[in-house]
Amino acid sequence: MFRKVTRIKQILPEEECISILTEEPRGILSVNGDNGYPYGMPMNHYYNKEDGKLYFHSGMHGHKIESIKRDAKVSYCVYDKGIHENGNWYLTIRSVIIFGKIEIIEDREKIYDIARKLSYKFTNDNEYIENEITHSGPKTLMFALVPEHMTGKWVTER
Repeated sequence: MFRKVTRIKQILPEEECISILTEEPRGILSVNGDNGYPYGMPMNHYYNKEDGKLYFHSGMHGHKIESIKRDAKVSYCVYDKGIHENGNWYLTIRSVIIFGKIEIIEDREKIYDIARKLSYKFTNDNEYIENEITHSGPKTLMFALVPEHMTGKWVTER
């Protein structure tokens, strides 16, 4: 059902893919948007090693949410900052692409728990995090990407 990576020498092992998903805070979520056009947007994510899902927070309405409710199939691409090997000008970048389906999280306590974990990727300021959850939490939608297929590879930009 899913295509294989054509450059097999550049494939990343699953452990390295999970490391990228855990360490990197952002990626591009692509949904089936209006009139069949793909709609991709930058998103912050939290990867939960325990259940293997990626979690995202969002407002309650908008193009992204309407698209997800219409078609839960999505892809999500995350890539690292890259490195300049041996002082070269070009970067070697590692990326991960996940295909899966979105599920909406209804449990408010789980939403707040995941929101805290996501926030810790950006700050350790507990007072700020709790204030945001108190004020924005009730208006926050949380959803999870349940992976069906994941690939990772490295690419040199030259």
